[in-house]
Amino acid sequence: MFWPLSVYRLMYPKERYVWVQVRILYETDKKPYWLTTALRSFIPKSRIYGIRLQSNAFEVYIKESILR
Repeated sequence: MFWPLSVYRLMYPKERYVWVQVRILYETDKKPYWLTTALRSFIPKSRIYGIRLQSNAFEVYIKESILR
């Protein structure tokens, strides 16, 4: 029988990913992308899981916890 509310899911919830609209400020080969979001923070290249161009704006696919 399927149990929708398990103890494992409460203790270890799945990480959620989101698309965030950004503007690239600065980039080098060794340093992270410098992106401005609603929080005006930077996101390292290792934390970006996807990039797309949506209606003339860049969007990156990142974990939701990075925005906090």
